[in-house]
Amino acid sequence: MLKQVIGKVLDKTLIANGEKIIRPCFCIPTSSLHQGQVRRAPRSFFGVEDFLDDDNSRPYTYKKEKKSKNTTKHISFKQRTVAYMEPFTLDVFISKRFVSASLTHRVTSKQVAVAGTNSKDIKAALKSRSDIPACLAIGRILAERAREADVYTASYTPRERDKFEGKIRAVVQSLIDNGIDIKIYLD
Repeated sequence: MLKQVIGKVLDKTLIANGEKIIRPCFCIPTSSLHQGQVRRAPRSFFGVEDFLDDDNSRPYTYKKEKKSKNTTKHISFKQRTVAYMEPFTLDVFISKRFVSASLTHRVTSKQVAVAGTNSKDIKAALKSRSDIPACLAIGRILAERAREADVYTASYTPRERDKFEGKIRAVVQSLIDNGIDIKIYLD
């Protein structure tokens, strides 16, 4: 149908004052038209054209596997077993308004013990919820709750933006002073 309409337009010429002036012209790529239909690749089983991914191995309709950059990299025994040998991790979060800390089981991702200055029982006993004495109180309360849950060791790795000093060090030192063995990994 499109081919017929274009053909009729091309056959007509404009006549003004008895003279032929302009013959309309369109640039039509004839390689993409075939009997009035655009040529397409055959459709896949899922109803989606099969375009190949970047390494041209399979259609994009399949899930891509993540490939490691270094294929010869060996995962050491320590890397494979550290989650089971040191199952509990300490997480400390300090903001301008409050301090919170928790002990989490690595394998099951369950929090074993939690303490924060926003909780009702701790909030009333503190003057400020974000100073060094508040951090020491959080460490002491977290140590008590961890001992109730039979947790006596944990590991701590500070976040990239955190430095192991000041308030974070006060929380960790308070945990160590109250009987929880903390292994600190500084990069």
